[in-house]
Parts: sequence; C-alpha cells; structure tokens
Amino acid sequence: MSKKPFYSILECFLEKVARQPHKKFIVFEESSYTYSQADKESNRVARALSTHAGLKEGDTVALFMGNEPHYVWIWLALVKLGCTASLLNNNIRSKSLLHCFSCCEAKVLVAGADLQAAVEEVLPALKQQGIRVFILTEDCSVEGIESLCDKIQQASDQPLSPQLSANIDIKSPALYIFTSGTSGLPKAAIVSHEKLWMTSFVLSLVGVRSDDIIYIYLPLYHGGGFLMGLCGAIEKGITVVLRRKFSASQFWNDCRKYNVTIIQYIGEIMRYLCNTPKRDNDRDHKVRLALGNGIRADTWAEFLQRFGDIHICECYGSTEGNIGFINYVGKIGAVGKEHFIHKMRYPYALIRYDPEKEEPVKDSRGFCIRVPRGETGLLVSKIGERTPFSGYAKNEQQTEKKRLRNVFVKGDLYFNSGDLLKIDNEGFVFFQDRVGDTFSKATYQHVQNFLPSYARPRFIRIQDTMAMTGTFKQIKVTLAEEGFNPTIIRDPLFYLENNKGYVPMTPEIFDSISDGRMSL
Repeated sequence: MSKKPFYSILECFLEKVARQPHKKFIVFEESSYTYSQADKESNRVARALSTHAGLKEGDTVALFMGNEPHYVWIWLALVKLGCTASLLNNNIRSKSLLHCFSCCEAKVLVAGADLQAAVEEVLPALKQQGIRVFILTEDCSVEGIESLCDKIQQASDQPLSPQLSANIDIKSPALYIFTSGTSGLPKAAIVSHEKLWMTSFVLSLVGVRSDDIIYIYLPLYHGGGFLMGLCGAIEKGITVVLRRKFSASQFWNDCRKYNVTIIQYIGEIMRYLCNTPKRDNDRDHKVRLALGNGIRADTWAEFLQRFGDIHICECYGSTEGNIGFINYVGKIGAVGKEHFIHKMRYPYALIRYDPEKEEPVKDSRGFCIRVPRGETGLLVSKIGERTPFSGYAKNEQQTEKKRLRNVFVKGDLYFNSGDLLKIDNEGFVFFQDRVGDTFSKATYQHVQNFLPSYARPRFIRIQDTMAMTGTFKQIKVTLAEEGFNPTIIRDPLFYLENNKGYVPMTPEIFDSISDGRMSL
C-alpha cells in the first residue's frame, strides 16, 4: 500500500510472468495457457482496444460475457490501459442490463459471442448514448456491433508502456461489481485497487501454497470468483482451472482430471454436491481446502463425512463492505473467529437492532448499544482511512443508507452491513439473518400454519398494485409469461427454499431450477 509508484495487481502478475513464464496459468476445457501466453494475449487485446475503441486511462469498459479465457485477457488488458472494468451479470437482460450499463458510465461494451441476441435487444439505446459495442467473433454483419477477435489477432503482443496507467493509484476504481439485485435493481459496488488487494490476500491467509491448483466455476462477474479466486490466484502465482458454469455431476470428475486442490463455494453449492448420487470414488481426489460462504451446518458435516478430510474455510464479507471474517479453524457453522489484532485493524461492533422498526436501538443519549456475547446484533464497522467504504457508483442515496453516523460518539462513521450476527463465548462468529428478511420468515410461518403442503406457494411476488385492464380485470397472462425469472421481474421476488422459508430469488437460483439442479 505504501510502495511508490503504485504496486498494482498487474505488477504482481508481471512479476509472476517473469519468474514463471512457462507455468500454467489458465486451464480451460482442453486448452491451457501459461503466464507468459496470458501476458501476450492481454497485450494483443490492449492494443486492439486502444486502436479501435480509442480507450484511454480512466475510461470504463463493461464486460458482458461468461467464464472463458478472453474474460481474463480483456481484464488484464484494461488494467494495462489504466481503465476500469465493469463486470456485468451475463444473466441480466433488457432494462436491467441498460441500468447496470449506465451506472458505471461505460464507453465501451465487450460481449461474448453467445450474448449477441441480448446485446441486439438494447442496441438502439446503446447507439443513442454513443456506446461502442464489440463482440468476441471474427466478423459481424450487424450495424453498430463490431467484431473484436479479428482485431486481436492482428495486433502486436509486445509489452505496453507503463505510462499508459501512470496516474492510477491504490484508491482508484479497479472494478465495478454488481449486487445481486434481490431488493431492487442491481447496485454497482465500487472496488478500488486497495479493496482488490485486500480480498486477493484471502488465499494466502487460509494457507494456499504456490503449488496449489484452484477450480473456478463461480461466475467471474461475482466477487468470490473474481476477487478471491482469480486475483487471489495471481497473488499466489498458482494455476486456475476455469469452467464455464457449475455442474454438480461433473464437479469431482473435473477435480480428478485437473488435480484440483482448492475449491470455492457459495450458497447452496455444497448441498447440491451432497445431493448427487453416492459413488465409490467420492473420496478419490486431491482437494484439501474449500473456501467460500453460505454452507449450512448440517451440509457442512455431511460434506466432510462423504467427501473426506477437506478443510472448509467459511468466510463472511460483501463486495462493498469494509469488514470480513474467516473461520480459519474449521468450526462447523461459524463464519469466523474474533482476534484482537483483526479487531484493532478493522474496528467493528454488534449493536442492538429493532427488526420491527428496522433501525438500531438507541440509548437515552441517542447512541447505539453494543450487545453482549451470545446475543444477536447488527454488524457495523468503522469507516476510516484504513477501512474505507467506496459505496455505489452513481447512487448516493443507497451509499448514504449504508453509512451510520454518531454510532457511539458524536461524529463517528460506521458501515451498516445489514447483517445480524452473533459472537459466542469462545469468540466464534455466526451469521444469523439479513436485515429485512424477517417478513419473509413471518410469511412462511403463516403459510405453514394455514395451508396444506400442496397449496403453499413456491414463489411470492410482491407488487404495490395489481395491473388491470381498462375494464378493471387483472392482467394474469403477463404475470404467467414472466413466471419467476428475476432478470425480467423488477418486483421483490421470493422462493420457498426446502420448506425452510422464503429467500430472495436470485439469477443463480433461477438457473439451478431451470437446469434441473434444484427441484421444486
């Protein structure tokens, strides 16, 4: 952080290129690319975008594509040009896509070949804004969309001048990563180079070695896949096995085929793996460490019993947040453990919270109240020079909602995580709930008490008013057509998960249902 000139993740990558040019960096399907090859490919991309898109330091480029090596080359190219990458969820469409695009004021859109139809849907609006659109094909006949692969192939792979990004520093925005949008339109979290570094160090903190191989199937538009996975791999100089998307049936086959030692997970991924048919070779693999967040205690125990002695490091954090925890000792159910050095570096507290009023409880002086150990409270973390909160791009209202002022003394400033946590007497930290999810639980209890199992709705969509025809009849056809797709529906949408409660519907859950990985 103190090094001058600024030491970026790019410098770290180039050091690995010089030190281990022939080591495999990306393995994708039947192809592999060394650190040196990745460097040269990104040089080609940088020169192609500089020449044909006119990119310069400080510009923002939106990436709209799935997991593939080009994703990595393009991002490295943008860092070399001093540009910021906006990582768009490749499941979003139409208005939501345009919203995300406008959040970060991108000048250029680069899309995967398989997403051309989605781009064409919003092309008139992009043209109106003067946005240059490139697609990863060798030719394109659509007016307003330019091919990029042919231009990359024609470009030189020689190194670029460091002067192209000379004015970028550790506080500059490195990325825009979008929230899932379960409570409205997605918000663009600003990820500075400082935040990128802090997150990439997680692999080192949990004991990843230089000879490890990490399996990344999480979408690269997701903070877990990109920051902890890809950037963490660069920081350690290890090999990345990249997959287009998660497959429960092929997961362990891939791990065996590529000698994977490190895996990541989010949400219900581990449960999906436990739900696959048992096989004699379930423990035949080299995976030694699993890193992620969202595994339930019962699934945790089942996973270890079935798949062997794998050290699970459950983490807590958010893309935009300034606080995180790591359960480095493997305590089942915990998301972390308190440590006095960590608390000195990242001051935080759990404060009393009123779920009905949806606000912190204050004492007679108007200040927040710390909860004792064993009691659930709202996690807040101090905002300061060493613990910044960058907020959301072009959304000062939502940014301000995340700031809590005059928490313990007049004039202090804290980040409102929106999460309810509990710390036990041993110092282990447990995630309890997300603020605002209480009404979902009350609804489920009501449904469970008054409706038979076959009549309980699997999906709930909340609207302020019902759309009506001119003769005041409900418009049911449109509702039926929209179904439960969260990329189309802008209203709050909930899914009944395993008869445990209603959870916010996400594109990941929708994909799991559509692919048959999650049954209704």
